[in-house]
Amino acid sequence: MVTRRKSGQDGDERDAYGAKNLTVLEGLDAVRKRPGMYIGTTDSQGLMHCLWEIIDNSVDEALAGVCDHIVVTLHTDGSIEVADNGRGIPVDIEPKTKMTGVEVVLTKLHAGAKFGNSAYNSAGGLHGVGSSVVNALSSRLDVEVDRDGKTHHMAFHQGHAGVYADADPAHPSPDSPFKKTRKNKPTELEIIGTVPRRKTGTRIRYWADPEIFNETAEFNYEQLIERVRQTSFLVPGLKITVVDENIPETGDAAVDELIESDVETARADAVEDGDTVAAGDEASAEESSLADAETIDLLAEAAAADAGDGGDGGESAGTPEADAELAGADGNLAGAERAADLVVADTASAAKPAHRRVEEFCHTGGVVDFVDFLSHGEPVSTVWRVQGTGTYQEETQAVDDNGDLHAEKVTRDCTVDIAMRWVDGYDTTIRSFVNVVETPGGGTHVDGFLQSLTRQVRKAVEDNARKLKVNLKDAKNKVDRDDILTGFVAVVTVRIAEPQFEGQTKGVLGTAPVRGVVSRLTDKQFSEMITGSKRGYKDQSGRVLEKIVGEMHARIQARKTKEVTRRKNALESASMPPKLSDCQPGNDDIAELFIVEGDSALGTAKAARNSSFQALLPIRGKILNVQKASLAQMLSNKECAAIIQVVGAGSGATFDISQRRYDKVIMMTDADVDGAHIRTLLLTLFYRYMRPLIEEGHVYAAVPPLHRIALTGPRKGQYIYTYSDDELADRLAGLDADGIGYDADIQRYKGLGEMDADQLADTTMDPRTRMLRRITMIEAEQASGIFSLLMGDEVPPRRQFIVDNANDFDRSKIDT
Repeated sequence: MVTRRKSGQDGDERDAYGAKNLTVLEGLDAVRKRPGMYIGTTDSQGLMHCLWEIIDNSVDEALAGVCDHIVVTLHTDGSIEVADNGRGIPVDIEPKTKMTGVEVVLTKLHAGAKFGNSAYNSAGGLHGVGSSVVNALSSRLDVEVDRDGKTHHMAFHQGHAGVYADADPAHPSPDSPFKKTRKNKPTELEIIGTVPRRKTGTRIRYWADPEIFNETAEFNYEQLIERVRQTSFLVPGLKITVVDENIPETGDAAVDELIESDVETARADAVEDGDTVAAGDEASAEESSLADAETIDLLAEAAAADAGDGGDGGESAGTPEADAELAGADGNLAGAERAADLVVADTASAAKPAHRRVEEFCHTGGVVDFVDFLSHGEPVSTVWRVQGTGTYQEETQAVDDNGDLHAEKVTRDCTVDIAMRWVDGYDTTIRSFVNVVETPGGGTHVDGFLQSLTRQVRKAVEDNARKLKVNLKDAKNKVDRDDILTGFVAVVTVRIAEPQFEGQTKGVLGTAPVRGVVSRLTDKQFSEMITGSKRGYKDQSGRVLEKIVGEMHARIQARKTKEVTRRKNALESASMPPKLSDCQPGNDDIAELFIVEGDSALGTAKAARNSSFQALLPIRGKILNVQKASLAQMLSNKECAAIIQVVGAGSGATFDISQRRYDKVIMMTDADVDGAHIRTLLLTLFYRYMRPLIEEGHVYAAVPPLHRIALTGPRKGQYIYTYSDDELADRLAGLDADGIGYDADIQRYKGLGEMDADQLADTTMDPRTRMLRRITMIEAEQASGIFSLLMGDEVPPRRQFIVDNANDFDRSKIDT
């Protein structure tokens, strides 16, 4: 039933709605009203996004080749400062708004130098809202710009320009009295000091507004370090320093050491610059180098004085006297000026009280170093790289001289840099970036790369089908993308002008023509690598293809055996190994699987076990060494396949420990060298293809006795078991000392089959009396190295290991 209003009421509401009900949000007020439109959320994610916007602006200067050092400082008052030695935000008047460039950038949405092609060929912040949005969402923002021999300063409160009256200028606060600049009146930049004319840079310090961000918003230091590290990989040669002032101070000694180190480095650079002068100018070069060194010392002293107590009457950098002296030395900077500038930047931040948490990042290898950093496990290939530049046409809106927009078709350059590698693990790691901005959702650049990668691998498998033992007539034998990406590590980067992102948070690249550029470059270069036609890639490509085909077979096999891996269907499955003597169902939380060496021991073990929770699986002799064998060879081995099938949780990437059929997997082999070798082979299988079993402590080694001592006299019918020759000697000596008689004919077990059922139960199988060794793995990387050394293909390292450790042999440390 619909209730209708009376016509009179309806008419009143219609008449009441007019222009007075409309709200016009001007400037940055719209950002404060709807912050989620610009930074995604107002929780921790949005808080970090504001920092990324400021850092990305400095990184864009580095991409333009005019910045090589960025310093991020986390102050104790909760503010964050980002400083760079780039060109500095323009300080002159923008003709259209009649405002300084600093005020335009920090107060006007969609304003900046990245809408055209003159200042930046590629950049991360392209929407022109980054800095202004951070300003709008900050309770206070201070900016300092070094340009034209002067240091310019401007302050903002919640996006509005004005002047703060700080009680202590050395400790600015967002709670200080603030006077807003009158509406529609541009704010003049305050000049607070002078610098060498060629010194440029920008420093932005802001306090996130608690009125905007919710109470759960927290700054994440680990995210910052990860972002800074990845940026240093993506911009080779860029140095990024992170200083956290929230860590207790370490003292002035560390400050002096850091200053001295920076000054010595800069002085060395100055002398080196002097050495490069032509031979005829050696005298002037030496004189210039000495003058440069003196100037560097002067700059360092001034910076250190600036960081002093402030009450000693010393002149600090920025005072008229010091500025005049520095300006007078400006002519001596010459080729060492950039080095001296870095000293000023470094010592200005370092000459504060030192802190424990100061981290610096600088890499020169680019994406190759990045992939190497991301790789975990034994490498199957070296780092392969696809590089190049392609072009595409795009229609865009260009700004003419009158400030009007018009459609224009332009030709764009797309620079592609991709590094990739396969390792022996199962995880896939693909990191993608556009102009150093990460695109966690991928986009057209990743799509083009993966399409080409899949196409070229499939073609290579078809061309080498006979060698790889792939039956192309079987439609199931087709490589899937998941097979290719198992153990795959890659970094995909592109640099383009004006990329189209999906949203301000830049999670996905949407520029469609980039897909074709990346795909064509990958087709050409990767095809030469995967086919082995490129020099030095033949052996690597063979290993990569063998791994991929092995993953394909594993996937197919896992699909075939999916049902038999589940406990409730295992006993009904005809495909379970017939030699398995399973336990009764219903005891999954305590069920034990004994892997028994030999059929003779199996007969005794059947009589000795508790069939309610103990299952037996015999193996014949030594199983396949899976460290040397391929995945396909492992799956075709009957003993290995039977163990994987009986454990019931799959293998490799498909292994699911929650589906295991037994709580304990116990290796029960003879107490001799052959038995130890079999245990090692079994452990290699578990480590390579069922690693979570070891990691979570479900794998054990039974400890059967080596000797049996039969007591005589009053103790006749009692037995003592020993587990090594040394223990036997000690027990016999003890019996002699105590005057206890024993049969001189000591029984030595050559194998498990020599025990009767009661003896095997008492010594090895009964939980009340047995002894088990749990197999653990504390360091995964160390364990991987040990398996590769002892069970791998390389004989010389193994031989050398034996030679080096022969003199330190300790029988008590080995499982025999």
